[in-house]
Amino acid sequence: MNQRFNELYKDLSPSSVDTFKAIFDSASFEGVISPKQLQQLQECTSLDEQALKVALLPFAAAYSVAPISQFHVGAIVKGSSNALYFGANLEFANVQLGQTVHAEQSAISHAWMKGEEGIEDITINFSPCGHCRQFMNELSSAERISVQLPARDAKPLQEYLPESFGPRDLGIESGLMSAVNHQYVDANDDALLCEAIVALNKSHAPYTKNYSGVAIETIDGTKVHGSYAENAAFNPSLPPLQVALVQLQVRGIAFEQIKQIALAEINNASMSHLADTQNTIDAINPDIAFTYVALQA
Repeated sequence: MNQRFNELYKDLSPSSVDTFKAIFDSASFEGVISPKQLQQLQECTSLDEQALKVALLPFAAAYSVAPISQFHVGAIVKGSSNALYFGANLEFANVQLGQTVHAEQSAISHAWMKGEEGIEDITINFSPCGHCRQFMNELSSAERISVQLPARDAKPLQEYLPESFGPRDLGIESGLMSAVNHQYVDANDDALLCEAIVALNKSHAPYTKNYSGVAIETIDGTKVHGSYAENAAFNPSLPPLQVALVQLQVRGIAFEQIKQIALAEINNASMSHLADTQNTIDAINPDIAFTYVALQA
């Protein structure tokens, strides 16, 4: 049973508790609500989709890891498949604040790593900061995304970011989450590095061309991937390590369970993830095994 939701069940009507528990307490639950489950939750709560997503925000925020701010933010995105994906803010003690993952970034990267190629809307419990508005403007579906806050009407992302600067201003037509395969390979017998290269091939890095990916293996053999999500404004870019860590976060897997991490990137690119990746890993646990490969462009 997933203990993180127990307090939240107390706020539900008695008639809906069993339906919620059947979904959220399942051993296979990884912060994703399928279209069928969404319909079940609507039926048991008598809420329309938008109201239900707002009601689910505390369940998303339950994944928050905020040792610095103690400010817990949840986000829910609806993918092109109509599934819902949870995300929550992720902070790291003892490293610079730029390593933080915002809830919006978490939910979007969660959906991306689960195979979604676009976002239809996002529901969050606080107005998105400028950093996240710019991050969302990189998406393949940025022109049609709507943003829903509690007790407010949904608004298009572009109303939150008027006269926006984005990929097209730099001549880039393919947005974040577009289906890509950079087709890099390497004659490497390290299985985890090979998986990091798989993540690299999905990455979005049209500005630096430093396609990069991370793979993480836990003590029990669970493996997750993270692909680099670059941004036209540079600073809102999301490194591949953070994208991979989000995949553990939404599975409820503690970072103490990490056994090894692999990073793959492009050799002699105009920037590198190596130093920051190593520093963040050391802050999590300096005993985590780390492997690295730089591929020829």
